Amino acid sequence: MKEIDLNFAVSRVGECRITSPISGVRFVKDEEHVLYHSDIETIKSYLETGREPPYLEKAGPREKIYFDPVNLRCGIITCGGLCPGLNDVIRAIVLTLFQQYGVKQVLGFRYGYEGLSSKYSHEPLELTPESVGSINEMGGTILGSSRGNQDIGDMVDTLNRLHIGILFAIGGDGTLQGAQAIASEATRRGLKISVIGIPKTIDNDISFIQQSFGFDTAGSEARRAIYAAYSEARGARNGIGLVKLMGRDSGFIAVYAALANSQVNFCLVPEVPFKLEGLLKALEKRLARQGYAVIVAAEGAGQDLLAATAERDASGNIRYGDIGIFLRGRIKEHFSQIGRQVEMKYIDPSYIIRSLPANARDSAFCLLLGQNAVHAGLAGKTDMVVGNWNHQGTHVPISMAVSQRKKLDPEGWLWNSVLAITGQPRNLF
Repeated sequence: MKEIDLNFAVSRVGECRITSPISGVRFVKDEEHVLYHSDIETIKSYLETGREPPYLEKAGPREKIYFDPVNLRCGIITCGGLCPGLNDVIRAIVLTLFQQYGVKQVLGFRYGYEGLSSKYSHEPLELTPESVGSINEMGGTILGSSRGNQDIGDMVDTLNRLHIGILFAIGGDGTLQGAQAIASEATRRGLKISVIGIPKTIDNDISFIQQSFGFDTAGSEARRAIYAAYSEARGARNGIGLVKLMGRDSGFIAVYAALANSQVNFCLVPEVPFKLEGLLKALEKRLARQGYAVIVAAEGAGQDLLAATAERDASGNIRYGDIGIFLRGRIKEHFSQIGRQVEMKYIDPSYIIRSLPANARDSAFCLLLGQNAVHAGLAGKTDMVVGNWNHQGTHVPISMAVSQRKKLDPEGWLWNSVLAITGQPRNLF
């Protein structure tokens, strides 16, 4: 990641003067922080030069809050692709608002930011503890989702017209950028609307967020797909199992799934370039030595090998070529040309994985994120996203979260662990 100014100051819509209705909990003070750096040598270097080490604001309930819960109306949106845990977060937000703070009305805006646009006329859903009681057992999102930009002024008009005090935006990089624009426009107009982001990305690629929800479930289910590819490959002479996993710009799912299985021979990720010739040569050697091979490729790996495209999706993201189909074809073609028969099995579980319900660990994590989002919103925080750092809940300004993509370090311990367990060459050239 490139060097940027580590400014984690969080904005708020006004001074907190109302005593929180919550009792029997430990309140968090705004002076409580979580250090960004965890190693003592880095901390020392800051102190020795008279600088204050960078830190993030700690998440949790505040003793004094900004909004009066009795008169508060909140809204929730879910945007972008599906991800395990979306319904869990919706449920956690609604239950916390109603049961801990006594909020009387929560609206669920349908189909992402379309739900705030006047041109679509999507009627919002009334969300209550009863209506969200068992939605955590289902995959997807009961609110629906969409991609694409909407008019910021129009969306703020909708929030103002419906007297929304807090908007909870559940989504990834594009969603958070939209939330930042809404918060800025509300502030420009002098409207007291808090905008709180909850980080949703199956790729785990949001900066200054240790882990996003859904990632744990994705890794667990990807492991099942890899084991199937391993079984198929090992059961055939010169068997090759190829699995394509999600990961446009960051290869965390592929890496953790490969480490969890330890049966993967080649792990291809966007952060580590490779040449087709280098992969094929190494694959020949692996088949000769072992008799089978398992390859895992993140969807963003090897894009320089594919024909460039100018196409973009509704969110403005470049449509990547299908590295899985490309590799399947080229590998079969190569071994056919050298007169060596191989048995190729290709598995792409991407849409199965992202539409699943959250596993137990992710479900509990979603509850904590939802609770912290509500606490932050009631305390008048805005233009921020709830996250976790060094295993503690945190508040991160959206500007920091979207400043750059979080990526795997090709020189770091995680990638070195992948190289050790797979046995693949460091450079596939």
